This record gives sequence, C-alpha cells and structure tokens, in this order.
Amino acid sequence: MQVALIGVGMVARTHVEALAATDGEVSLRGVLAAHPERAAGFAEDVAPICGAAPLVYQDVAQIAGDDAVDFVLLCTPPNARMEIVQTLTRAGKPILMEKPVERDSVAAEEIVTLCEAAGVPLGVVFQHRCREASQRAAALVAEGALGRIALVEVAVPWWRPQAYYDEPGRGTYARDGGGVLISQAIHTLDLMLSLTGPVRRVQAMARTTGLHRMESEDFVSAGMEFASGAVGSLVASTASYPGSAEYIVLHGEAGSLRLESGIVTLDWQDGRRETIGAPAAGTGGGADPMAFTHAWHQGVIEDFADALKTGRAPLVTGREALTVHRLIDALVRSSREGQAVDL
Repeated sequence: MQVALIGVGMVARTHVEALAATDGEVSLRGVLAAHPERAAGFAEDVAPICGAAPLVYQDVAQIAGDDAVDFVLLCTPPNARMEIVQTLTRAGKPILMEKPVERDSVAAEEIVTLCEAAGVPLGVVFQHRCREASQRAAALVAEGALGRIALVEVAVPWWRPQAYYDEPGRGTYARDGGGVLISQAIHTLDLMLSLTGPVRRVQAMARTTGLHRMESEDFVSAGMEFASGAVGSLVASTASYPGSAEYIVLHGEAGSLRLESGIVTLDWQDGRRETIGAPAAGTGGGADPMAFTHAWHQGVIEDFADALKTGRAPLVTGREALTVHRLIDALVRSSREGQAVDL
C-alpha cells in the first residue's frame, strides 16, 4: 500500500521511519506541507530512509486525485484539518490522523461525522495502545484478572522547556486547542479509557505554572468518577522537570496493576508480585518530545493498513477518539467553572 503524508512537522519523521520498518508493506508515495519548500526539503532529508525521495505534492487536490494513494497520514496541527478532510472524503481517501482530531469535541465530531457520512475509514494515532506492556495490561483487564476495579491513578509528570512553547501557535487555543491535556496527556487518558471504560464525572483544576509563558494550561489535577463505579485521580504536567514516564495504576479486588515505561507490575492480594515486560528506551516525557521508538507508530500504521484490507475497524476509530476529547473538554470546563462536571 502507498500513503501520502500531509504535514512535515515534529512527528513526520517518526512516521517515515515507521513506514520504512514495515518492509514494503506500506510505503511513502509523497508529502505535502503548507509551504512547498518545507515539503521539498523534507523529501530530500528522508530519501535515505525511503530509498528514494518521495513525491512533493502541490496541494490536497493532487493527493485526492492520485489513484496510487491508498490512504493519507494527516499530521497537521488540529486547526488545519477540516478543509483537508473535506477534500479527501470527496475523493474517498481513507485517513489516519495524528491526535487530536480537532481542538475540541464539537469540532472533532464534525470531522468524524463527515467521514462516516462519506463512508471513509478514519483512524486516530494513539500509539500508546501499541506498546507491548499496554497490550498485556489490556488482556489482563479483559479477562478479569484484577476483579472489580475500584481505584484508578493516572500521572503524566512530563517536562517541556520554554523554547517548546515559543514556537508560534504552540499551547494556544486557536491552533492546538489547549495545553498539556490535549497535546500530551491525551495519549495516557485514551489508554486509561481503553482499560477502565468511560468517565462519568470530573472535578478539575487546570493552571499555568510560573515555569512557562503560554496561553493554556501546563498543569492539571482532577478527581474522576467512572461509569463502572470506580473513582480515580489525575495529575498531568509539562512543568515537572526533568520529566519522567507517565503511569496508570489500577487497583482491583484481586490486586493492583501498574503500567509504567514498558513494564506491567502486578501486586496480588495474596502477596505475589509479577513483573512483565522491559523498560522502554524513552517515552517523550522530557525536553526532547521525540525521544521514543517509531515501533509504536509502526503498529498503528500496520493495523490501519490491515483494517483497510480486511474491512474491519482500525485500532482507534474517529468515533472512539471522541470519548477522550469529551473527557478533556469536561476537565477544562470543570476548572473554568470551579465545579464538578458530568459527561
């Protein structure tokens, strides 16, 4: 299969490396950027990875009209999505897009509904679900190994230097839709929801610390009530120098499961302890946001390609991604209103 990559920002090279690692199953046909010179420079830079420089498209219409393109990797900022999606859906091009779908759940649902109405497959890149440790944790939860889950703890103690937020638009509501929640913690929150099921109520405080000059939040603390009856806590930050791995802890009737940095640790009520997996080389929680393996993106891409071949739904559909969008909207609203918010 062949793909077109739209957007050549920070995560684009990770996608190219992931495509190359599929050993020809999925290959990069061409790239498009808002500025043609950036696309041309990117194409030259990744030529050694691809074996040859990919095509440089002049506009989205050219991609839509290219019959050799099997699907599109959409990696633009969220505020640049709608017109692109409209053009691609008219051409029937499947879309695999980087998170978030859009800047808030209302705009995100417009994109999801547009794709559904056109019958166009839409997948969202939540690569944390493709980590081996995440998959082992999901299997344990699915088989009921922990029993009823009563308490959930989530922490994203990350760091970003001021230079990260000095890039025009970063951390703004107009381009990104917010700060640490929608740009960083969204991955961990999506993974949490895939393990716990939906949240029904939140009470949150979101703030900008004195460590950053930015429009939106770099710190969030919240309590959560889940539809299952469980309760939980969330702390997410990009002001936690030097940054460390995010984690999810599930406390159940039979024991507790801790998912952190590629390792699942199980502490059973009968006193046993089990450790599954190996430490991840990096998670992107420090000053270098790209300090992680491309293998997780490779898993998402291969899953999406297989979904198109077999006609099944991808790992995370656009519709499913709305769940984490609504949770983030509720957290932000709770902080602004100073009260609990029901989802």
